[in-house]
Amino acid sequence: MGRHYFRFQARIQRSVETSPGNVGGAIQASLGGRYALALFELARDAKTIDAVESSLANVRDALTQSEDFRTLTSSPMVSRGAAVKAVSAVADELGVDATTKSFLGVLAENHRLGALPKIIKAFRTLAAQHRGEIAAEVTSAHPLTDEQVIELKHQLRQRVGREVSVDLSVDPSLLGGLVVRVGSQMIDSSIKTRLNTLAHAMKG
Repeated sequence: MGRHYFRFQARIQRSVETSPGNVGGAIQASLGGRYALALFELARDAKTIDAVESSLANVRDALTQSEDFRTLTSSPMVSRGAAVKAVSAVADELGVDATTKSFLGVLAENHRLGALPKIIKAFRTLAAQHRGEIAAEVTSAHPLTDEQVIELKHQLRQRVGREVSVDLSVDPSLLGGLVVRVGSQMIDSSIKTRLNTLAHAMKG
């Protein structure tokens, strides 16, 4: 690894350990949040927030779709050297940007790959705040079309009074409808939840 990587690693580690100021608010309360904040500050300085956010979305999708990748990030049996090498290969395959690739290497070196889901979620929140938006997590039974996403953003914007950044995921077990979380507020219109509610009422 070159000097750039080690400078990058030192800056990430320094940011995580010192956790300065109030930037990021409650996000800094967790280790994953501090890593996310450190990455966000690097991306902000480099003006690559959008690129990093897009890369992290690809990483999140890979975690969802690949059991091998999930094992790499979560198994204590994977050595540090093997994790660094493997995550670098995954980063190349996913086509992530240089900042995200270096960051993944730092996580592997520090045995923190298991924190990726929390880091990705926290980074999206920080990016949305930076753009003056509210981050919403949207889970649907089937992938949404571009038109549906546009309409969803419009409806959420009318509801919360601000622009909304949506983080989309798919869960076939919902059967139909959507589950939307905006901050601590849950908006649930899924068939699965309605059926569960009905079943509970019938038991009563």
